[in-house]
Amino acid sequence: QVQLVESGGGLVQAEDSLRLSCAATGGTFSPYAMAWFRQAPGKERESVARIGWRLGIRVYADSVRGRFTISRDNAKNMVYLQMNSLKPEDTAVYYCAAAINVPGSYDSWGPGTQVIVSP
Repeated sequence: QVQLVESGGGLVQAEDSLRLSCAATGGTFSPYAMAWFRQAPGKERESVARIGWRLGIRVYADSVRGRFTISRDNAKNMVYLQMNSLKPEDTAVYYCAAAINVPGSYDSWGPGTQVIVSP
């Protein structure tokens, strides 16, 4: 059973940077894709970025394109989200997710890490 654990969240000021990490443990790990989602208070969860595990193709939400970068380290079973030029509207709980059994269907999730961006 794959387990995902996020780290790297915190409280920062606008225009600061943060790097989130996601570690996958629990056996052979070869998902179709990995992704970062976020959920702000009172809002629905939204996809932030995703990356294909084999080819590394990246897709970003319009709201973060040009500011966030998703990357992976296949050898370490790690996924990262580099977040630059953070805005208060980026405040949310960020979740790491893996599409393990079905392409495009994220069936393994981490507990989340809080990111707070102050004005």
